[in-house]
Amino acid sequence: MFKQTKNIETAFQHIRTFSLLIIVGSLLLAGFGLYRSYQLVSQMQSKIYVLANGKAFEANSSERTDNVGVEARDHVKTFHQLFFTLDPDDKVIKENLSQALYLADQTAKQEYDNLQENGYYTGIISGNISQTINIDSVIVSEKEYPYPFRCYATQQIIRTTSKASRSLITSGYLRSVSRSDNNPHGFLIERWTIIENKDLKTEAR
Repeated sequence: MFKQTKNIETAFQHIRTFSLLIIVGSLLLAGFGLYRSYQLVSQMQSKIYVLANGKAFEANSSERTDNVGVEARDHVKTFHQLFFTLDPDDKVIKENLSQALYLADQTAKQEYDNLQENGYYTGIISGNISQTINIDSVIVSEKEYPYPFRCYATQQIIRTTSKASRSLITSGYLRSVSRSDNNPHGFLIERWTIIENKDLKTEAR
């Protein structure tokens, strides 16, 4: 009788152990399945398809921290190209400067106001002068925030009878703001200062 009871108890323990193993295994399998599903969904969400000329191209999204340096340098470059590219056309000047002022704070507006008060833009139009800028380099430090930057560029000023080259060095800081159509990089230039803007050479045309 006792032997039979012992056999039943042993069998029950085996069944209980086996049941626990099945439950634990099922939970582990379900957890692994959920993890893999989440991983696959995340990978799919990171893929972007860009449609250009009727063709779909695959691109990968990334965190902003991966591209801070690239976007910051392009923001500075875009601002300077808009602010310093001028033609003898009042509409072109206003459009360029209007776009540039979305990318910087009041320090850029103050510089614009000073140039306007001094008749700089009027002189561009009346003298049929064109001004372009070549960005030589933009240095942005990502070690501190707001991000300090320095821009090195060369201006070309084309007049009717001459062509002048000027060196341009500016500095400032970049603060993160919301992205928009007017500010796609999501940065704002602060405390913008022109450190140097001097003649390099002038040649006749």
